[in-house]
Amino acid sequence: MENFVYSVPTTVYFGKGQVRHIANIVSAYGKSVLLVYGGGSIKRNGIYDAVTDIFQANGISYHELSGVEPNPRITTVRKGVELCRKEGIEVVLPIGGGSTIDCAKVIAAAVSYEGDAWDIVLDPSKIESVLPIVSILTLAATGSEMDTFAVISNLETNDKIGTSHEDMRPKASILDPSYTFSVSAYQTAAGTADIMSHILECYFSNVEGFMQDRMAEGLLKTCIEFGVKAIENPEDYEARANLMWASSWAINNFIKLGKVVQWSVHPMEHQLSAYYDITHGVGLAILTPHWMEYVLNDQTVEKFKAYGVNVWGIAANQDAYAIAKEAIQKTKAYFEAMKLPMTLREVGICDETHFDVMAEKASASLSKAYVALSKEDVKEIYRRAL
Repeated sequence: MENFVYSVPTTVYFGKGQVRHIANIVSAYGKSVLLVYGGGSIKRNGIYDAVTDIFQANGISYHELSGVEPNPRITTVRKGVELCRKEGIEVVLPIGGGSTIDCAKVIAAAVSYEGDAWDIVLDPSKIESVLPIVSILTLAATGSEMDTFAVISNLETNDKIGTSHEDMRPKASILDPSYTFSVSAYQTAAGTADIMSHILECYFSNVEGFMQDRMAEGLLKTCIEFGVKAIENPEDYEARANLMWASSWAINNFIKLGKVVQWSVHPMEHQLSAYYDITHGVGLAILTPHWMEYVLNDQTVEKFKAYGVNVWGIAANQDAYAIAKEAIQKTKAYFEAMKLPMTLREVGICDETHFDVMAEKASASLSKAYVALSKEDVKEIYRRAL
């Protein structure tokens, strides 16, 4: 296990009714807030009214940035930056899923930067200061409510890029599982696939981390147990609560530090989202089994065997390759059980038009992955997923 320093200063308010704390949380950082949200579902389900009523009762002013896209765009970030500067915003409050929180993070980081916001996505070392961020989560998926990362799309260049800065970690996050009751079956499934992918990216590593791997296996089993339950019964509080908490712990560095590895499937999927604007979790579900099959070899088979035995409960007294292949099939079957698309054709990608440039971009960061992947390797994985 490698050396590391671990600190997660986000204060989490978990459970029903925790929004009642929002005035005290925000007031610790300022009295002027930018509300950031997506398509307006927070107005239909009552969260918007709950927050704004509390603000009005406590003398907290607020301005709004709505319409954040599922793959948040740099153009929307720029609008948020202008609003913050114009209105003297002191706190940025995203209400939504990972896309909304990611957008808010880069807004908060770009306000003090004199250049264009895209500059700090490309190079977060240019970030000078970050406005305090307080998040209210409405979708279990990305873990952005408790981490330092944000992923932003630039449609002009067909780039979808992840960036990170310690000060972009939210100061506090409200996690009320009941806020996810209205999430559709499709988005619940996509979110579960995203959580599982975050865990798998850390799990499949060339650096030994026994404790981290056992924790990762527990988180994966939690997703497997409760993902389908949340789809079958959207108001199953325990299912929603377990998914929401697993989402946070999948990517707050807990299972990563000490065994760091370059992620594999996420860079490949980011290219799909950048060029075709598909749902991130769906792209991950499509690519993951194909990546697993492609990297299964004599060096990786024992790890896949452990995955099969410890996560899927496959009997250990079999050939290692047989266990590994069954584990991969069970992974695919689980995504199918949640009714997720399993081919690129199902999401409208029917030819190889962009595969060459996508593979070149993705492979640029995969030389030190669990199994190093070249441009041609990535192209082959895309082809197998068609």
